[in-house]
Amino acid sequence: MTTHPRLSIGLPVYNGEQYLAESLEALLGQTYDNFELVISDNASTDGTREICRSYAARDSRIRYIRLPENIGAAPNHNYVFTECRGELFKWASHDDLYARDLLKRCVEALDERPDIVLAHSGQAVIDGDGRVKVPYAYGLDTDSPSAPERFRSLLFEPGGDDFYGVMRADVLRQVKPHDSYHHADRTFVAEITLHGAFHQVPELLYFRRDHPTRAERANPSKRSRCVNLDPRRAGRLHPTPRLLAEYVWGFASAIRRAPLTPADRRACYRHLAVWMASRLRPGAGERVEDRAPVDADRFDVSIDALVAGREGRQA
Repeated sequence: MTTHPRLSIGLPVYNGEQYLAESLEALLGQTYDNFELVISDNASTDGTREICRSYAARDSRIRYIRLPENIGAAPNHNYVFTECRGELFKWASHDDLYARDLLKRCVEALDERPDIVLAHSGQAVIDGDGRVKVPYAYGLDTDSPSAPERFRSLLFEPGGDDFYGVMRADVLRQVKPHDSYHHADRTFVAEITLHGAFHQVPELLYFRRDHPTRAERANPSKRSRCVNLDPRRAGRLHPTPRLLAEYVWGFASAIRRAPLTPADRRACYRHLAVWMASRLRPGAGERVEDRAPVDADRFDVSIDALVAGREGRQA
């Protein structure tokens, strides 16, 4: 009888050789080890395949899959989830870093709180060398018992990387797969929170790396980002206005599909209408990454001390 690991980590990657090994070290060095790590290589053309094969040969928790062609980032994210077997699931990015206790703290939170559907932790944006650029407090009300309040908060408040939290896989199977229109990740997370509350572990354990080759930076226009998510968006049938319209419709259809009472559904639609009107004001598209960086030397958390594989970098 085969026993599946409790947690599955899905890591979709394309040409990730620059930071992939660091991220793998951080994941494999977690204090919680009852997981499988499924890597879906989107037909990379750099050294990604060799790095993945090397780590898979050393750690039986890794399963490496190489796709014959680049299907786009969004289909690859969806595909790697279908290959995972755990009752809990987490997407991982090939360029982010994870403190040793991240998985442990998130799994503990989900075990202690059967009512929550996703757990994540305190977060900071780091640069290419792993230095903190922007630490930020999580200001979203995704822990509210009210589904409309959780939805309202996700619409209006910047910050949060809940897409990379630890989730209950059965809830993830109930929402529409990740799409490829503008900001499709936001509508995806919004639909998840309509199924239940999130929990933020009050420790700085997740570090999102912002660098010039990250997908959002390498594809500055809305259209190019969507084509990166799915190459099929490159055709004339997918102009920018359509990609924006699908974004708004993504929120509306998430409300329609979610298991809400009629009163909560109406409240969510009202929040969506107010949000649509607010998009006309200056600064409505604020991103955490674009905030002024902090002085890394004055930041009192050592990433090298928190993240496995970086011990030799400590002063």
